[in-house]
Amino acid sequence: MYNVAFQVTRKNMSFAEQLNHIQGALKEFNNTRIEQAKPVFVRYFLSDAANQLNLLQRSLNNTPCAVSIVEQAPLNGTKIALWCIFQTDVEIESSADAFIVKHNGYSHIWNTCLRSSHGKAEEQTEKLIGDYRELLRKHNITIADNCIRTWFFIQNIAAIGNSVSEACKSTFEKMNVKRPITNLVIEGNHSDAKYIASLDAYALKGLKSEQISYLKADAANVDGTAIQYGDRRQIIVSGAAEKNAEFEYDVCKQADYVIDNIATLLAKAEASLSDLASVIIYLRDYSDYKVIKAWADYRLPDVPKFFVQAATGSRSQLIAIEAEAIVENRNEKFAEY
Repeated sequence: MYNVAFQVTRKNMSFAEQLNHIQGALKEFNNTRIEQAKPVFVRYFLSDAANQLNLLQRSLNNTPCAVSIVEQAPLNGTKIALWCIFQTDVEIESSADAFIVKHNGYSHIWNTCLRSSHGKAEEQTEKLIGDYRELLRKHNITIADNCIRTWFFIQNIAAIGNSVSEACKSTFEKMNVKRPITNLVIEGNHSDAKYIASLDAYALKGLKSEQISYLKADAANVDGTAIQYGDRRQIIVSGAAEKNAEFEYDVCKQADYVIDNIATLLAKAEASLSDLASVIIYLRDYSDYKVIKAWADYRLPDVPKFFVQAATGSRSQLIAIEAEAIVENRNEKFAEY
């Protein structure tokens, strides 16, 4: 598996030009950099989805992978960025319901851009999770046993973010989901205002229950999931700062707090920050970008990083971070990734 970041450097180009460069870089990378690799998941970060979505969708040309699209403006001043996951030696199945990647007895099931316009925030959230449950049932799996991570992208998060978070928690409890799921509720706008939330989700079929473990740091808002394969351990983490007078208005202190707790959490899975394969840094205030870019280049060198503008449901949280680490760790009881 490969995590790759594609970003534009020339800010003065139109969106069409920037999109053309991104798509060209993706095609060139896929053809020349990794032998027999296929993109299995891509997420496009846009600066203005309402005006950019149609052109982006026309450029996809039935892209043979799971496609996620969200308005979270790249903070380097450009209009588009792309996160892409590649895998090798895979068998792919694609339908209107899901994108499935099969290898070595595992089925990686991606669902992206799920939406509902039914009711208020709590009702839409419950409907989204219910619809997702039905999609997984088609593959004879469940949220409780097989869902690894979810993203809820919320419009007007200041008003409804807490409602969505609480609805996620209560709905999962109603479904008897006893194992915590790495769930990120973050600002993310869409091209249509009637959808207050959009859901991306990743599930894994073929795992044994003992392959998944839940990781919890001392910080209330930092947690993650570790998956043990025969040849490696994959750790998915996310976090934001707790409300604390010591660093309430200091984005760098918040960043240190989150990354230190992520490092502690990774250590529980016998990994470290140097094992990170991808990082997304969400900033509430675009003016914090330069200082956090310098901070991240120092704390997280040589890691593919995205900096996008997106708030959490709490105004006191100036930064949120999600990341994925991969560490070589063999266990002969399980199939390799």
